[in-house]
Amino acid sequence: MGFEGEVWQVRGGGVPVGEILIDEADFPWLSGRFAPGPGYEAVGDLFARELALLEGDFEDDVEAWEAVYEEIRRQVSLSSPDGPVAEFLLHIEGERAWFRWSEEPFEDQV
Repeated sequence: MGFEGEVWQVRGGGVPVGEILIDEADFPWLSGRFAPGPGYEAVGDLFARELALLEGDFEDDVEAWEAVYEEIRRQVSLSSPDGPVAEFLLHIEGERAWFRWSEEPFEDQV
């Protein structure tokens, strides 16, 4: 797939949170080098908390992870080179970011 070399934008409240230069595509996951923007400081702790919950005893903290991730989704948007995507699951750790996305909202898991 032709994702490698693309630059995806993360924005928050109209402010650039960062850019992701895609260097690996294992669809549905894309990953790349993350360059923080001026808005990253406002949401960086949320991404750190999200990963800590995900990497910890996730089964005991699913609700906590969902709450943190909902806050991330409330505060940031993700755009491909073609424009905003409807839904995404984004992780940021240091200079790396990895995500999956959809042009349609994800179906709720039951």
